[in-house]
Amino acid sequence: MKQLNKIESIIMVVGALLMVVGAVMGLFKLSWFPFVYAVGAIGFASMQMLQRYEGRNLTIKRLRGIMVLSDVLFLFTAVLMFANQGNALGLDWIYYLNYIKNNWVVLLLLAAILQLYTTYRIDHELEKEAKKQ
Repeated sequence: MKQLNKIESIIMVVGALLMVVGAVMGLFKLSWFPFVYAVGAIGFASMQMLQRYEGRNLTIKRLRGIMVLSDVLFLFTAVLMFANQGNALGLDWIYYLNYIKNNWVVLLLLAAILQLYTTYRIDHELEKEAKKQ
């Protein structure tokens, strides 16, 4: 895996912290929580997408694809957080309550589970690959 430089690593860690702070702020219904989360998600996802795998292991390539999917889900969670602020999309109230209201939590959970799984599995596969060489 391509390693991030020091500045990119700092951006990734700060982005992850802002994501956590933004999500926790959302539980307390603070009005500006989507902005905090969105900035963190953009920083985290963009730095993680910069990491590339240059090897030939298909398992790691598949896991990287799943990781990129979870990054996209993190970004889409930010969009749902903004939509959760009110019926800004102009939807019928019933549709808004069924499909938008607080569904960002489900998407965030799904993205976090995918992220956790792929991080663990990629690390395991990289260790296995290093032992072979």
